[in-house]
This record gives sequence, structure tokens and C-alpha cells, in this order.
Amino acid sequence: MSDEMSGATTESGRPSFGARVIEAVRRLGPLCAGIDPSGALLNSWDLTDSVAGLREFCAVCVDAFAGAVAVIKPQVAFFERHGSGGVAELERLIASAQEAGLLVLCDAKRGDIDSTADAYAEAWLRDGSPLAGDAVTVHPYLGLFAQAPMVALAAATGRGVIVVTRSSNPEGRVLQTAVTATGLSVEETLLHEIASLNHSDVVPLGTVGAVVGATLPPSDFPLSQLGGVILAPGLGAQGASLGDIAERFSQCAPGTVLASTSRSLLAAGPDPAHLRKAALELGAELATVLG
Repeated sequence: MSDEMSGATTESGRPSFGARVIEAVRRLGPLCAGIDPSGALLNSWDLTDSVAGLREFCAVCVDAFAGAVAVIKPQVAFFERHGSGGVAELERLIASAQEAGLLVLCDAKRGDIDSTADAYAEAWLRDGSPLAGDAVTVHPYLGLFAQAPMVALAAATGRGVIVVTRSSNPEGRVLQTAVTATGLSVEETLLHEIASLNHSDVVPLGTVGAVVGATLPPSDFPLSQLGGVILAPGLGAQGASLGDIAERFSQCAPGTVLASTSRSLLAAGPDPAHLRKAALELGAELATVLG
């Protein structure tokens, strides 16, 4: 699956998002560094909880993570809370990170239908949009196939759509484990639908991925067959260990799993050298347990 995905391209000839992640992980390891500039974190870095503080925080992160991690994941809410100035800093971060060679997965958790889904696609996945990173997270509550405009534009531009599927928060588990009329749970249904999309003629292999919490026990669905990138949050502050990562994702093809952490990694800042060292060490450990 890894070899098949690594050769996947869009109609324009660009590699698919999955192919680009596999290449980045091959070079830099499977760590996805969360960019979560909460007020508490900014203050712990002796920065003001302001647009100016955001700018300095992001500059340190790009300096520390460029060439050290494969992917960064800015949590959009921490920028939006500062209004238009915060969104401008998110745009600045996306541009500077991509210029530095980082893949950017925007954790925006968007999702809607019809013209609204088209508008979200234009914002987060269109070439030339200042908010377009390399992938965006989406919520599937309105149905995975209602996200067709986002999936289609991602497929055309070599970007990714990462579907929130198995989150570890207790509130989410009630809904995600509910059994549907098909006899499968909601999360299992979504995983099957994502795999079906990735292995169809609709999108290049690796276009659609899934959020699968690293704190959860293994899924009944064989994640090795997903055909897309797995974003595995929960390492560190949320309680998942390196052993959990190994147990839950070791059967997945190399380069297809991104283990995500933010608070526990960002605690190594604000010195960019210390932050970079922490990222390199954690990335090397993850590369070992994920093969």
C-alpha cells in the first residue's frame, strides 16, 4: 500500500497528499507538531496573548520545526480567537512554513453541504488561497459524501481532507460508537467509506485520511487498508505513549501514520534550539516504533 500510495498523482501531475506525506516521513520521521498558541502557552513562553505574541510564537515554531518534522498542524481556533489579526497570522504561518519545506495540516474541522462546502473548499484547498495549507480536517456529521466539493478540490490540487473519525474524548465516543442500520458503528462506517473513496477512480490514492486517536484501542477496521493518511493525536499530554502508538498503528504502511502532539512538545520552548532538539528526539523514537 505504501508503494502504491507513494506513486499516486493528481490529474495535474502533482503527487497526492498521501504521496507527499510518505516522502516527508521518509526524510524526517512521522511526528506531526501541533501549533496550539493558547493564552496559557503564550504566557508560559513570556509572550503576550495578542496578535504580536502569535507572530513571535509562530516564527519560533517554524524556525524550530523546519527540517526537523514532516508536518505541522496549526489549530485554527487559537488564531480565530484573535479575530482578523489572528487569521492574518495563520495565513503568515502557512506561507512561511511551506516556504521552509514543512507540510501544513490546518486543523479547522470544517464541513457542510452544497454551496457552503464549495466555499470551505475554496478557502482551505484552492491554489492561491492564503488559507490553503496541504490538508484540512473536516467533520463528517452531515455525511462523508456531503464533503464531495472539498474532496474533489483536494484531489485536483494534491491536497488532503482528513476526516474526524475516532476521537478519544468521551463525548465523541457515544456518537462514534453508535451502531447504524448497516450493523456497523458510525466510525467503522466512515472508515469503510474513506477506504472506498481512496480505492476508487474518484480521487488519487491518499487524498482522504482519518483522525484516529492514539489513546483508543485498535479498531476492528484494518487501518492498513485505509488508503490514506492517519492522523493520530493523543501522544503526550493526552495520555498515549510510544507503546500505544506501536500497538495501534504498527501494521500500517510506513509513512501513512502521523503521530500528533502539541502541549508536551511545545513545553520545550520558547528556545528554538531546545524545541528543535525535543522534536528531533521524539521523531526518532516514533520512527523506531512505527518502522
